[in-house]
Amino acid sequence: MIRKKGSLILCGTFLFVTWNAILVLLLWGRPLPGQLGESGQVERPTSDILGDLLQMAKSFETELEMQKEILEEIQNHQSLWQPSNRDRPKVVAPPQPVIPILVIACNRVTVRRCLDKLLQHRPSSELYPIIVSQDCGHAETAEVIRSYGNQVTHLKQPDLSDISVQPQHKKFQGYYKISRHYRWALNQVFKTLSHSSVVIVEDDLEVAPDFFEYFRALLPLLKSDSSLWCVSAWNDNGRDGYVDPGKADLLYRTDFFPGLGWMLLKEVWEELEPKWPASFWDDWMRQPEQRQNRACIRPEISRTLTFGRQGVSLGQFYDKYLRYIKLNTEFVPFTKLNLSYLQEVTYRNAFEKEVYNAPVVSYEDVKQGQLKGPGPFRLQYSSKDSFKVMSRNLGIMDDLKSGVPRTGYRGVVSFISRGRRIYLAPPPGWTQYDTTWS
Repeated sequence: MIRKKGSLILCGTFLFVTWNAILVLLLWGRPLPGQLGESGQVERPTSDILGDLLQMAKSFETELEMQKEILEEIQNHQSLWQPSNRDRPKVVAPPQPVIPILVIACNRVTVRRCLDKLLQHRPSSELYPIIVSQDCGHAETAEVIRSYGNQVTHLKQPDLSDISVQPQHKKFQGYYKISRHYRWALNQVFKTLSHSSVVIVEDDLEVAPDFFEYFRALLPLLKSDSSLWCVSAWNDNGRDGYVDPGKADLLYRTDFFPGLGWMLLKEVWEELEPKWPASFWDDWMRQPEQRQNRACIRPEISRTLTFGRQGVSLGQFYDKYLRYIKLNTEFVPFTKLNLSYLQEVTYRNAFEKEVYNAPVVSYEDVKQGQLKGPGPFRLQYSSKDSFKVMSRNLGIMDDLKSGVPRTGYRGVVSFISRGRRIYLAPPPGWTQYDTTWS
């Protein structure tokens, strides 16, 4: 039917063009009134010629109306000449990358709180498969994990034997087992299950509503920027009162490996796995040999909250710092934001300009709340001792790992004090960390 209509339209177009050509030839073939004849005399029009012209004009007017109708019909059926949408090749959007969530579990039945929040906020089971890797062989914890059925994948670390350690490290046996478990679990994710990235959480972490959105948005940056090696959901100094509640979308680069909900790429794991340490894996990650001057991304307001006071660390830092960490509650659409400001050169130039253009203030003014103006302000330290004294007395974490302060970027620690932004910073011209500051 479509072909038949198309043929009729083509025929109509052909007749339209032909008829116009005939009319033009007829008009050109007749001498106009007053035109010279063959004898060179001016020929006057006769009544017959005038009648013919009038008749021709009327016919031409009628034909124009017919041709107008034909053109309108052609226009109405123009879509028949064009390929239908069915015949056009479909534009297929590239598939979104799968980001598995690896939950490191052992003997805490409170893993339920962790899994419940992950499942509550997870936007897609296909894009975010949850893999629970359990060590310790704890039956009650295993039963909790099994109760989630096919909502999670339950892996069991097969080697539950004690690890031979030096006598002085016997009390650290748990740290050795954790390191062994991490290595096994990450090999399962990357080698056995063939994923290209992973977000690692432990069984005592609760996640924020935009936890998945946060990592989804930052995966492309992590892949494209070789100066980054992880994305973390954690702010070590993220206690309520030390962060800006109006800046839930604010992100930083940091030289300190934060952990506590972090994203790792397969390529980085292939680099780390052959030399993975027997124990204390997180402090090992903070050594210059592993970090290689690379940074992590971390948020102003944490996207994870730890509720596990009891563990191998025996609650270190928990009662003083970790229990007060503010968990973000506002959903930030990170995938719709422009995050190019986090690229290395752009970020470093803007950050250093803001820090070192800020007026220098004294520790006493900060401590006593005597700052004038909205800020930001720069509080300068010049030695390990001055850094630790000011940090401790201002309520932020004062420990350093391989010379790097927690949350630090190029030696600068950013936090809020009495509603004002403070940059605890080394003098201008900073070049590198002093690894003896530990």
